[in-house]
Amino acid sequence: MKRLATTLLLTLGTASLCAQPAPALTVDDCLRLALEQHPALASAQAGVAAANEAVGEARTPFYPRVDLTAGYHRFQRRAYLPGEITLPGGIQPKLIGPLDDWNGGLVSRVTLFDFGARQAGLAAAEARRSGADAGVAATRANLRANVQAAFHALAIAQDLKEVAARNLERAEQHHRLADLRQQAGAVPQADVLRTAATLAEARLQLITAESRVRRAAGELNTAMGRSADTALAIAQTDGLTPPAPVDYAAAVEQALAGRPELLASNQRTVAAQAAVTAAKAARAPKLNADASFGWRDSAWVPETREWQAGLTIDLPLFDAGGRKRGVARARAEVAREEAADANLRLQVRQEVWSAQVELERAWAAIAANEAGVRSAAESLRAVRERYEFGAAIITDLLDTQTALARTEASLAEAKGQYRTARVYFERAVGAGEKN
Repeated sequence: MKRLATTLLLTLGTASLCAQPAPALTVDDCLRLALEQHPALASAQAGVAAANEAVGEARTPFYPRVDLTAGYHRFQRRAYLPGEITLPGGIQPKLIGPLDDWNGGLVSRVTLFDFGARQAGLAAAEARRSGADAGVAATRANLRANVQAAFHALAIAQDLKEVAARNLERAEQHHRLADLRQQAGAVPQADVLRTAATLAEARLQLITAESRVRRAAGELNTAMGRSADTALAIAQTDGLTPPAPVDYAAAVEQALAGRPELLASNQRTVAAQAAVTAAKAARAPKLNADASFGWRDSAWVPETREWQAGLTIDLPLFDAGGRKRGVARARAEVAREEAADANLRLQVRQEVWSAQVELERAWAAIAANEAGVRSAAESLRAVRERYEFGAAIITDLLDTQTALARTEASLAEAKGQYRTARVYFERAVGAGEKN
């Protein structure tokens, strides 16, 4: 019996632990989780690793290459000998073989001079690595902005749910009030029916608000790199502070200096310029040194030593215009990257401008909506008192109730939009993106 009781207690205790809600996450907690586990950041970091290897690969042509070769062949060839050459006995052979050919040795080759082709390839690889590093910073900045925006969107949804719950509570109170007054013969049955319809609409609004909370929670989970259905709760957001005065010129200068996308774009241009140098060098002669040492014989183990060492010059003469077109293509790539960089700078300027305007608008909207909420709440109080004493009709009461719910929802949206606007303004100017 004691064993059964102990088992039941453990089971209930485990169930209660499993039923505990997820701990409330602050926005910093959400950012930490996103930076730890989001696959987009892991992908960008893998790109950096690949770029690092590409730099090492671009350095290898500066060093000699050594290969170990070995082989076996059995051959028979026609003997092309001058007519005056004969073997002992006056025989002039027509065939050589069949013979065995065993060989093995080392072969080495190194480029001594190539008019800057290797150096250009290395410069391009290093530029791509710098661009990959900047891409990681840009991905991290985008993650931060997306997580913060999703966090505030969830906070807005929760605030709207509270607004809908308060509106439902008022609708229930007004429905009870109308029912009591109808039973007392002070108002017609139509007032009860009107409040009942308003009550049903308020319940539907609460259902819609709850659905929005669930969607926003899924979006925040996804922004953090988690499954959308992961249990999630967020902490209350901090109070609001007014925006600091913004100098647009200084903000643009900060953005142009700090946005990692611009650094990545600049490094793509540098890589394209290096590709032009490499394409030009492909049209120039190359000086190579090569050497080999090994053994060759018709029997295993080969005993005859063979070796050679020397210099070769490769001078391209005709390639049907392939190298010329390669240079033209590389130059076109430079022009494209430069144009893309200029376009990106225009976009950054526009993002800073739009973010500044939205930040100012959102802050002004909060003050306007706070005044509207105070006015609507006072109007509802006055109209309800008048309705209780028969000095107002049900339409006045329900209209003021709707107006209050609308202004409360608008205030909640405005606060969330202001927080989101601050996030995107900081993202636009590149604030904190080197962290």
